[in-house]
Amino acid sequence: MSQPAIEAHHLTKTFGAVTALDDVCLSVDQGTVLGMLGHNGAGKTTLVNILSTLLPPSSGTARVAGFDVTRYRAKVCARIGLTGQFASVDEQLSGVDNLVLIGRLLGARKAEARRRAAELLDVFDLTGAATRLASTYSGGMRRRLDLAASLVGDPDVIFLDEPTTGLDPTSRLGMWEIVEALVERGTTVLLTTQYLNEADRLADSIAVLSQGRVVAAGTPSELKAEVGQRSVTTTLSDPADADTALRALTSAGLPSDYDAERHQITTSVTTSRELGAVVRALDEAQVEVAALGLGEPTLDDVYLAHHRATERVQPVGVPS
Repeated sequence: MSQPAIEAHHLTKTFGAVTALDDVCLSVDQGTVLGMLGHNGAGKTTLVNILSTLLPPSSGTARVAGFDVTRYRAKVCARIGLTGQFASVDEQLSGVDNLVLIGRLLGARKAEARRRAAELLDVFDLTGAATRLASTYSGGMRRRLDLAASLVGDPDVIFLDEPTTGLDPTSRLGMWEIVEALVERGTTVLLTTQYLNEADRLADSIAVLSQGRVVAAGTPSELKAEVGQRSVTTTLSDPADADTALRALTSAGLPSDYDAERHQITTSVTTSRELGAVVRALDEAQVEVAALGLGEPTLDDVYLAHHRATERVQPVGVPS
């Protein structure tokens, strides 16, 4: 098996009396997306800064693309791309000049830098605005240019620190599609985000940070399974049928709860097949149903469950 693209072993980072990261361990396979979830101050950006060589750890070790991030900073930097929470393009340069400048700084000849810039502008649908100053770009266009800039060196690993913050839904969807295309070609992505649907769509695995510690890790399906079962929600046509419906479901081995305000019965189920059992029990009891739905636990449930379990007073000044 190939070695992981990103590894962290017992990473800790302190700023004076404040512990921003506390014994963090993680591993990300090549060509996959790790979604990093956590509230402001959880330690997500600190972790990204250490893995991208911008900060040294206080203790512990980390390897990116096979190289130790403290001993081989130059080798790591040559293999990664980084997009921070805010677009960092030079607004006084055009889109193409931003990308050409980065290419030249990375050692490319002028012709090669221009070829790579043109290629990326096309990928990110910015060709029509290539010669415009970046200061005239919309927020979504700047974020796309920023991500394009992180790809000039064709990196093996990309760190995306809340890349869609502040974007409208259309621009966010466009960024998701770009990330998916990068992963299809073998790029490894570490994505920090506060959008749970973003992590659910993009991430192969997820780590939840709280107070600088990894409090949960696994695939989206595994984490959802930890916080609760599926449930069938039945909305009654006639609230007077509630007692009859509850008795019928209990007799069928499907104990349920009733919400009198919404006229809804919630039945926990293990498999989707049990949806049919709910329908049969209510049909045999001649209970009329207005609506029926099968619900899954969501990443919102996962995040809230772990955040509440570890929540405590946050010291002032903890980096995000």
